[in-house]
Amino acid sequence: QVQLVESGGGSVQPGGSLRLSCSVSDYTYKDGCIGWFRHPPTNEREWVATMNYRGGDLYYTDSVKGRFTISQDSAEATVYLQMDSLKVDDTAMYYCAAALNDRRCQSVARWSSRGWNFRPGDFGAWGQGTQVTVSL
Repeated sequence: QVQLVESGGGSVQPGGSLRLSCSVSDYTYKDGCIGWFRHPPTNEREWVATMNYRGGDLYYTDSVKGRFTISQDSAEATVYLQMDSLKVDDTAMYYCAAALNDRRCQSVARWSSRGWNFRPGDFGAWGQGTQVTVSL
């Protein structure tokens, strides 16, 4: 069973940057979809960005495109989320998650008229979360 541990959260002012890390263990020979989700204080959990563990198939929700970058370092067994130009609306608990049955992102992604989306229910392993607070 894959295990995920997030770190790197904190408090920043609008316009600031943070880099979140997701340490991935028990996943050495796999290449499934790893995603970042967030749970704002007054909303339900929402998808942020995803990629396959060994690279490729990068997806971003529209509200973070051009500001957030997901990346991976297989040698370090870590998936990162670089967050720049942070806004107050980015305040949330951030989680990383691994897709059920090690499915790749292309097979987990769902397309609609509003663009790509990833559902939390398609991800079976979750970290404990790291808090990001953006405020003046």
